[in-house]
Amino acid sequence: MGEKKEPLVVLKNINKYFPAGKEKLHVLKNLNLTIYQGEFIMVMGKSGSGKTTLMNIIGFLDRISEGSYFFNQQDVSKLTENKKSEFRNEYFGFIFQQFFLINSLNVIQNVKLPCVYEKKKSGREQNELGKKYLAAVGLGDKAKSKVTELSGGQQQRVAIARSLINDPLLIMADEPTGALDSETGTEVMEMLKKLNQHGKTIVMVTHDKDLTRYATRVVYMKDGRFLEEAIQ
Repeated sequence: MGEKKEPLVVLKNINKYFPAGKEKLHVLKNLNLTIYQGEFIMVMGKSGSGKTTLMNIIGFLDRISEGSYFFNQQDVSKLTENKKSEFRNEYFGFIFQQFFLINSLNVIQNVKLPCVYEKKKSGREQNELGKKYLAAVGLGDKAKSKVTELSGGQQQRVAIARSLINDPLLIMADEPTGALDSETGTEVMEMLKKLNQHGKTIVMVTHDKDLTRYATRVVYMKDGRFLEEAIQ
């Protein structure tokens, strides 16, 4: 391995509690994690291990109860909700198991949504970027199609194009192949691997051991703790 790049995410002594009646459920327990630019990290663990909660904290979808979070060398532990939304839109691309596409919009309109929220690019720029990223995921001819006309694999590729349109620093993928057959899932993973090879940092949650071959590092979770790390 070459020299380590700059840390993009640094989590220090992270704890997360959820209220459960009069008690508190301790979901993440004193976690420390550093993610460097250019890594493809997979977080593995059974249901209830805390991996999705960890993912939500990294992606500003949830807040930590205790500990500190540095993103791109900035302390982001106590951001306001508005600031978290700005960070999410500017620095993150999200890919989920359910594709979360909007059926009333056509394909390119779905891809452009992050630009619409960002309000920084002209309509023409948005269209050009939309076409560029649809072409990058092999759907250049589907820009005007309805979402409902696409297969599951094509819908996930639209979601990948949408995650890329603001040129994020970090792509968060939560079980991105979970709703796909294995052949289509392999296509999606190859696409993510290629993005990583082109310098994109990716954090992916999965419970499928077969997919770990795509990662540069695998982090295993159980009961809110990290078990071990495997570097490949």
